[in-house]
Amino acid sequence: MKPIDRKIYLASKSPRRRELLRQIGVEFELLMLRNETARGPDVSESVNPGESPADYVARVANEKAAFAWNIVLWRRMPARPVLAADTTVTIDGEILGKPANPDEAARMLERLSGRTHQVLTSVAVHHTNMAEQITQVSDVRFATLSAATIKAYCTSAEPYDKAGGYGIQGIAALFIEHIEGSHSGIMGLPLYETARLLRQAGVPLA
Repeated sequence: MKPIDRKIYLASKSPRRRELLRQIGVEFELLMLRNETARGPDVSESVNPGESPADYVARVANEKAAFAWNIVLWRRMPARPVLAADTTVTIDGEILGKPANPDEAARMLERLSGRTHQVLTSVAVHHTNMAEQITQVSDVRFATLSAATIKAYCTSAEPYDKAGGYGIQGIAALFIEHIEGSHSGIMGLPLYETARLLRQAGVPLA
């Protein structure tokens, strides 16, 4: 009897998403999308005019999964489920992306200081006859941060590959007074919702 193929394709460069999938016992093969090509990135992460944070994060996750699934078909790879995700931080209805430099990171943290913001992570799974997506929303309340704390944090490497300029799994955990939602979702992959989609795609999970 042919053994069941339990692997999925993960269309993400995020080391945190890899860690979270391993946490729940999901085997995966990386299927990287390119950020720089002659025609631009495989999937644009630019915000469309008038696009809400929820619509934005869902669209990007779905487009990543769709592009990766097409790669599977083009290359005639084994037909495994493709998982993609996107995370965004929003406050006052504005999307905060990944800061490009210390000044931008500091401005983001100053806005988050002493306030509650939202972290949205959308997960999309595409497979044969399947294209499903779920967005998980968490509320995160920051303590009031001093200028010295913000400056010190921005000298670390943490802020610059993360939406909103911080990561809950790192030093910034010290800033967070309260969360309401999904800790893993804030990290970049809500595990409950992810498991639900993978089971729909036929992936055996505990």
